[in-house]
Amino acid sequence: KKSAFSCDPCRRRKVKCGGEQPSCRRCITRNETCLYKLPPTLSYTQTLENKVKELERLVSELRHAPASFIQNTSIEPPRSAQSSPTPDKKTISKLAGNFEGLTFDDKGRITYHGATSFFQLPTPTAQDDNPKSCPLDIPTGLDDRGSRRERLVNNAWQQRVLETSFETPEPFQFLLEVHWCWIQPLFNFVYRPAFTRDMEQLGRYYSHTLLNAMLSHSVRWCKNDARISQLLSRFDDGNLFSRQARTLLFEELTLGHCTVPTVQTLLLLSAQECSAGNRTQAWLYSGMAFRLIEDMGICIDGQKYASTVELSDEDIEIRHRLFWSCYFWDKMISLYLGRLPTLQHSTVSPPHIMLDDSAENELWTPHGIVYPQGIEYIPTQAHSISCFMRMCQLSEIFNQILIHIYNPMGQNSEMEINNCLASEGEALMRWWQDLPDFLRIDFKALPSQCPPSHIVTLNCLYFTFKILLYRPMLFRRLSGQRRPDPSHLVECISSAVAIISIFDLFRRTFGEGYCVLSLSYSVYTAASIFLLQIQASTYQDDQTLRRLQFCTGVLERVKIFNPVLENSLTLIMQALSKLGIDL
Repeated sequence: KKSAFSCDPCRRRKVKCGGEQPSCRRCITRNETCLYKLPPTLSYTQTLENKVKELERLVSELRHAPASFIQNTSIEPPRSAQSSPTPDKKTISKLAGNFEGLTFDDKGRITYHGATSFFQLPTPTAQDDNPKSCPLDIPTGLDDRGSRRERLVNNAWQQRVLETSFETPEPFQFLLEVHWCWIQPLFNFVYRPAFTRDMEQLGRYYSHTLLNAMLSHSVRWCKNDARISQLLSRFDDGNLFSRQARTLLFEELTLGHCTVPTVQTLLLLSAQECSAGNRTQAWLYSGMAFRLIEDMGICIDGQKYASTVELSDEDIEIRHRLFWSCYFWDKMISLYLGRLPTLQHSTVSPPHIMLDDSAENELWTPHGIVYPQGIEYIPTQAHSISCFMRMCQLSEIFNQILIHIYNPMGQNSEMEINNCLASEGEALMRWWQDLPDFLRIDFKALPSQCPPSHIVTLNCLYFTFKILLYRPMLFRRLSGQRRPDPSHLVECISSAVAIISIFDLFRRTFGEGYCVLSLSYSVYTAASIFLLQIQASTYQDDQTLRRLQFCTGVLERVKIFNPVLENSLTLIMQALSKLGIDL
């Protein structure tokens, strides 16, 4: 069996490889050249290309089959229901004149093009008689969706069982577990069942590039672990993973052979560079990821607008998840860098549905944390699917706030801002009211044990977005005789207090060694409100000063994992210095 962690000589001899780099022990003993890179053979590539051509031929024959044959066929292609409004027939007809759905390019890769491209001739706007250009009008019954869900969930559980039998050497196993525990539930960058399966089989949802990106992204949280730190020394303290990820990524981009793992790699590298404070690299990596999902048609509902492309249940699930992962990350990096978001949701976007909810019921424990004797973390249900879905909904609200209030070009009118304040304030309130109890943290009645970290971040980001909605109102000069609404300040202060209360629970339960950047940003946003209070106060406010001191202490300690926070701390300290305050 192939393995991503076996070198070529060990694989040829069919012996167990330790996975040591740059050379495994067996190769050192035999004085052989140790190579890990495993590109697909030419014969394998040609076989796949021939299969694609054959499938395209069969699909084309079916498309031109007599109507009587289609009507008498009992098999119906499935389609998932959309959470977004379904376009009416008039809208669909108008869309169809300019959009032909997903297609294969001349190299067998999935893509799509509009009416102005080199790859499509102009057609009349009305295409009612052309079935090729219309979205598939196929039923979306609950039975059909249920059967698709059952297949995906069964496969996911099967892969999780098989995963326990895989022999992944350290420190790779530890670093991957860091990703699955602390990163995946919130951001959902990588679909675990497909990745772990294809890591053993070297399938298309795995790549050495992606593996190195995942390892590199996890390294910064592991350097305080003495055992893992010692193992990482063989890999230049983990820097080797970063170099390999970038080198292999450049090769993929140069060849133009970009896949789902390429997009996932770009997202992880963008997140890593953002935490390091390398804003240009972070922005470029994310931009390439967003361009790629458009080039690969991932931003299109791969089931409804499949056209001549046949996608499996797993393909559709992965593409839909990846779109929403990109959508969420687009809002976060726009938040961090003060830019306008790139991705927008439309009637042709993938629906807000994840059929494989197997991760929802998994037990979550804080990987990598060792508690003192007599203290343990009671495993709790992960609720990771619900968390991610709610996070995507929250991102849609925040998208409107970014566009209509935080346009960096300063083009938002007073009416536009007021409308956004009313509509998104109500949307945030409804979102919070609809949030299930198992995802909501009451900062006035905190539990004794902190919920999983992704649930903590979800709650903190909700309060962060509330602050970002109301904070600009504290500085506005309103037309006429109107005065600022005092409730805006109350909302900001209560949200800031909620953030530090929830984070304190996180800190007491997990420490600060696994504090992701989004959680750090929430603390920074809370600090901005406490700083404004101190600047506006005519007397010494000891309580607010202590709250600000808590925030700066947290940021000072976690900047080792998120160096970009050094800039935020400097700004806060400079503002306090002008007030003659020394924390």
